[in-house]
Amino acid sequence: MDKLPDPVVYAVPGFILLLIAEMIIARRRDTSRYEARDTLTSLMLGTISQVAGAAVGAAVIGMAVWVYQFRLFDIGIDFRHWWWAWVLCFFLDDLAYYAFHRSAHRVRWFWASHVIHHSSQHYNLSTALRQTWTGFFSLSFLFRLPLFLIGFPPAMAFFCAGLNLIYQFWIHTEAIGRMPKWFEAVMNTPSHHRVHHGVNPRYLDANYAGVFIIWDKMFGSFVAERDDDPVRYGIVKQLGSFNILWAAVHEWVGIAKDVWTAPWRHKLSYMWREPGWSHDGSRQTSAMIKERWVAGRAVEEPAE
Repeated sequence: MDKLPDPVVYAVPGFILLLIAEMIIARRRDTSRYEARDTLTSLMLGTISQVAGAAVGAAVIGMAVWVYQFRLFDIGIDFRHWWWAWVLCFFLDDLAYYAFHRSAHRVRWFWASHVIHHSSQHYNLSTALRQTWTGFFSLSFLFRLPLFLIGFPPAMAFFCAGLNLIYQFWIHTEAIGRMPKWFEAVMNTPSHHRVHHGVNPRYLDANYAGVFIIWDKMFGSFVAERDDDPVRYGIVKQLGSFNILWAAVHEWVGIAKDVWTAPWRHKLSYMWREPGWSHDGSRQTSAMIKERWVAGRAVEEPAE
């Protein structure tokens, strides 16, 4: 199998420099943007995530190579002759990421792995490093398998996935307001991604894009950031802890408890329904929270 370097490894020094620069800016403009314990938690979660990824990397590559045997087309990896395939792969990889990311917010099994990234109540470049330990266990790699079936070499697809991850680093910041309108129209930006991390009812379940915001606009999940509704960050039920182990596994623990105590006919639903779902209606999903907020606005607006 062809091999390519991991672009994320080469990007790490840039991540560190940008993180330091943002800290300096935050110290001058708004010290509340960084909280020492929160930042340390993000850095430790990110470090262990890399270790976990390396531990299962061979299994993921093996799965990709196995699926690649059944490819529909033979696509070369030489950029000089196959440049268009690289562009197409990057584009389709981002679509695959959108599908994964949307599922990670709508299916509790995937959310249990992804929630770690949303568990900070701060929004800065260190938040970008707050990554999952259990992505392999939740089977999140399945969303990229269609790329190998099409015929994109695993090395090409993994390289594009690395570029996608690198792009997403810089959008985790409050130091940048809005980008030019043409850029905001096509690309994911700090403004768009702040919305995605928001727990305001207006912003729930929105802006799942990795690189191209066009997917959200195409599939009806786009919400623009508003100056009159500043983004509040975190998760609906805030973690309330800087314990890295609890941050990594708390939703898995919640699933295990619910499956254990639920009636038999509802056990699987606590894994495959949306986060916040309950068989007796005692909890609220994000859709329910949003619907209640919309209903409340409808009542209030005539009186304004």
